[in-house]
Amino acid sequence: MKRTCILLLFISLVSCVVSKKAFDQTLADKVRLEAELMEHKTQLEQTNTGLTNANNMLAKMKKDSAVLMSEYEAAEKNLLDLKKEHDRLRGNYKSLTSSSGELNKNLDAQKKQLLALQTNLERTQVKNDSLNSSLAVREKKVKELEAILAEEGSTLKDLKLKISNALLNFKENDLTVTQKDGKVYVSLAEQLLFEPGKIEIDKKGQTALQQLSKALKDQTDISIMVEGHTDIDPITKPSAYMNDNWDLSVERATNITRILTKEGVRPKQITAAGRGEYSPLVPNTSAQNKRLNRRTEIIITPNLSELYSILNKRKE
Repeated sequence: MKRTCILLLFISLVSCVVSKKAFDQTLADKVRLEAELMEHKTQLEQTNTGLTNANNMLAKMKKDSAVLMSEYEAAEKNLLDLKKEHDRLRGNYKSLTSSSGELNKNLDAQKKQLLALQTNLERTQVKNDSLNSSLAVREKKVKELEAILAEEGSTLKDLKLKISNALLNFKENDLTVTQKDGKVYVSLAEQLLFEPGKIEIDKKGQTALQQLSKALKDQTDISIMVEGHTDIDPITKPSAYMNDNWDLSVERATNITRILTKEGVRPKQITAAGRGEYSPLVPNTSAQNKRLNRRTEIIITPNLSELYSILNKRKE
């Protein structure tokens, strides 16, 4: 009896030590993940801001180009009018020089007017050349921006098609692939990946993520955000490692990220994030709506470094 008590005490002490270490490690991981989440959220916001600024700048440049074109056309018309007037006065001048002495008194006035028109003509020509040059530069910038934005749109469209083809064997209510706001969104329903309240990915979900990885791993000019989402129902069994839906969404996103990187997606391109219950698709007012809100979204954003480079050159 005494030996049994000693053995039970020893087992209890060992269990406490293991749990403490595991808890410390989990806590440290959580702090690191939260820090990384904040950093990548900032990067994502900067990327969104840059894309919005680029589109705004493109619109402004188009508007400025239209104004310059209008000024150029007006200057061109003015130049033609001045040339006609110049030719008319030159003809009058020649006529006056060959006319009788009665007309010679008007010669000086005609000469001065002719010289003034000549000066105005030269100034207008210089202004016209400057406007034409400025218009050409702006049109080149507009075409560069349009080409980059068109290329990004075409790349995203091709990537969306590639992802959709890779996931054709899955039901529409299990996953959707959409393109909006310059990004591709892959939305995976909870029932495809997880059992309720669990963070372990089942075999069907692993297959879907493996097929998705094949479509993404060769895409070097993208960034990937894996976002976990839940409904408003609290988790049934809180623990030292999982207190609420936020923890649940982070753990799920992290496990999905591990599979994607294991299958070849570059770790530096991917971020795991948990949104918990705070970004629902629909109000959590019914079982059907809650099912829609329990999801994981994989958000794919293009690399806009080339676009930033053109915008920075313009500022210089």
